[in-house]
Amino acid sequence: EAIKNGLEPLAKIIMSFKDIDVKKIAESYLNDNVKSVDEAITNAGYIIADWISDKPKYRKAIRNYYWYNGIVKGKLKKGAKDEAKTYEIYYDFECKITNIKPHQVLALARADKEKVVTYSLSLDKSGVIKYLEEQVIGNKKSPLVSDMQIFIEDAWKRLLEPSLERDIKAELYDKASEFGINEFGNNLENLLLTPPIKGSVVLGFDPAFRTGCKLAVLNENGDVLEIGVIYPHEPKKEVDMAEKIMLALIQKHNVKIIAIGNGTASRESEMFVANLIKKYNLVVKYVIVSEAGASVYSASTLAKKEFPDYSVEQRSAVSIGRRLQDALSELVKIDPKSIGVGLYQHDLKQKELDEELGFVVSKVVNDVGVNLNNASDSILNHVSGLNKKVIGKMQEYKKKNGGFKSREELKKVAGMDDKVFEQSAGFLRIFGSNPLDKTNIHPEDYEIVCNPSVLSLSNILNDNNIDVNLVGTKNMESKLNNIKDNDVINKYNISNELWEMIKNNLVNGVIDPRDEIKQMTLRSDVLTIDDLEVGMQLEGTVRNVTAFGAFVDIGLHDDGLVHISKMSKSFVKHPSEILKVGDIITVYVCGIDKEKGRVNLSLIEE
Repeated sequence: EAIKNGLEPLAKIIMSFKDIDVKKIAESYLNDNVKSVDEAITNAGYIIADWISDKPKYRKAIRNYYWYNGIVKGKLKKGAKDEAKTYEIYYDFECKITNIKPHQVLALARADKEKVVTYSLSLDKSGVIKYLEEQVIGNKKSPLVSDMQIFIEDAWKRLLEPSLERDIKAELYDKASEFGINEFGNNLENLLLTPPIKGSVVLGFDPAFRTGCKLAVLNENGDVLEIGVIYPHEPKKEVDMAEKIMLALIQKHNVKIIAIGNGTASRESEMFVANLIKKYNLVVKYVIVSEAGASVYSASTLAKKEFPDYSVEQRSAVSIGRRLQDALSELVKIDPKSIGVGLYQHDLKQKELDEELGFVVSKVVNDVGVNLNNASDSILNHVSGLNKKVIGKMQEYKKKNGGFKSREELKKVAGMDDKVFEQSAGFLRIFGSNPLDKTNIHPEDYEIVCNPSVLSLSNILNDNNIDVNLVGTKNMESKLNNIKDNDVINKYNISNELWEMIKNNLVNGVIDPRDEIKQMTLRSDVLTIDDLEVGMQLEGTVRNVTAFGAFVDIGLHDDGLVHISKMSKSFVKHPSEILKVGDIITVYVCGIDKEKGRVNLSLIEE
């Protein structure tokens, strides 16, 4: 507006710092819009402030100064409601910009968005003002110096400070988001690698009060055997009937494990199940399972297609039970953001988060491998090389032919061209006529190893008189140990890595990295916060790892926290150096807050 009113030449005259009477000169710039000398000088000052703010050299230097000298502040907003005291530590928070942690940035941004805490940056302006005066004021004896000091102050307060605060906040957010996405990805990968509970009939238990607890009995393969509902809690509180129904299901189907969702009424349901086990002396264990995302899946189109005759709650009970039997196969059906193994996931950059989580799911699926004859579309979607069209044709082929007998049959599927076969075949396990089909060895390498259909073919197993049917046995391991590695590598012109991979697969059969991980703790009795004492030793399962610590399931309704400072007597840069999701660990109780229901844990025995 000042430029439009013709004041730019006056601004240039002021910037010259000549020994002039600026008020006298300003008189010649008065017009219908600028009616006084003071108004003319003030408006020319706005132009000068804009020039100062826009100069890259000044902005870069001040931003750098702000970054290393600025403070991040959190202040409780007047009249704010934070009943659970979620953001209590940020009510009166101060931290240097260079020292703030990514999770603190995300927490402050969330608290500000929820109108609980004001999130701002602060800087002592004296250093900035001094720098600008040195840079801008060319003649310190000019009568224009006092006016210029006002314009410099205006440039900082009105233009540079708010702009740089937004800019630095954006950079803090970008770094925090990148950190949060990586953290979420690591946690998700470890969660998906949770060891499956194999060979057990499981009862999925979805707790609720008014609508009743939904039950789903699943056989060893995750197929639904029976659905039920009980009302052991308020308002109906039909405890005797609930016990009879539960007892009948357990005895009828030989249930060994009960998976209880950790949502509403979880605590009461755990008490009910524990009392049932004790009262009837049942050889049954139970475990609390995270039901994060179960409701999202249960109401999805995929769930309706899978269980069209079930209610949302019944589908949820099935999902909870299946998570225990095979977390990977069940969790791939759910939007990763809903799985609940990160912090502030809805505040992170969504596009990058989706890409990272999609990559993690595909990586785990391909590392573990997929049993093709019982694989769902959801898990096949994450196998390298496959697309919806090919998956649809594969499922049609399975139905028509009663499943795949070998990987070679994959070539009969419409759309399974050479490229798709090359990318996907090594990840698809088939328990059929060829023992190599259940390993991680790609069909392209079969001729190097063994080709049962061409017995005269020179290959490793035939040359060493080893029966291919020994795949996955100790006998295979002992026979391979008698072979000299260099002889094989040189004769068949293969890399040492390929030979090691082939040996590993021939011995282990189906490579499943989850089998190497310790299984979660199964319980038969309830632990309450009243049972705890400082110094008590417990076993728990790591549920989530964050920048400030790890949340551990010790059998209470809410997880306990092992703060980063309680993980080691040595310096720990990040909790992931010590723990990962799914780890079974020994912890010691170091703090109990019964009012807030919080338990602090330590890995160090005090």
